[in-house]
Amino acid sequence: MEERRIRRIFEISVLLKGAHALVELFAGIWLYFVSAGAIPSWVNFLTREELIEDPGDFVAAHLVALARHFSVGDKAFYAFYLLGHGLIKIFLAAGLLRNRLWAYPASLGALAGFILYQVYRYSYTHSPVLLALTVFDLFVLALIRHEWKFARRRGPFAGGPGRQS
Repeated sequence: MEERRIRRIFEISVLLKGAHALVELFAGIWLYFVSAGAIPSWVNFLTREELIEDPGDFVAAHLVALARHFSVGDKAFYAFYLLGHGLIKIFLAAGLLRNRLWAYPASLGALAGFILYQVYRYSYTHSPVLLALTVFDLFVLALIRHEWKFARRRGPFAGGPGRQS
């Protein structure tokens, strides 16, 4: 595959990771400010129509069950996790899109850590969503590694404005 096409796929993947990071950031902020007791009400409201249509809906039924057992400690953990995860990914995505050389190894390390944690969580939850996210993260990891090798060959100032480290 030609380098220009790989670069375009890389940019789209990093933009998707950045968009996902924004969702995590806003979810973490929302979770921080909402009470733990309000969460089951929100989940019931959001899943009510689906459960009326299909009472056995796997995702909706599991969300309702999780919300029923959602504690203050869970809320604090997930709010902190989502905020931290989102901020780190936004920071790294911005560095990658600006071709900052420091962002490549930092992103590889952070993404590898996130992948390890996701695999660990998957061993408990068996969540298909978590599995899909991990597969996508592995794909992005490979793209970042490829782009880092290309960026080092190009040199820190080879790309014009915005491409120096």
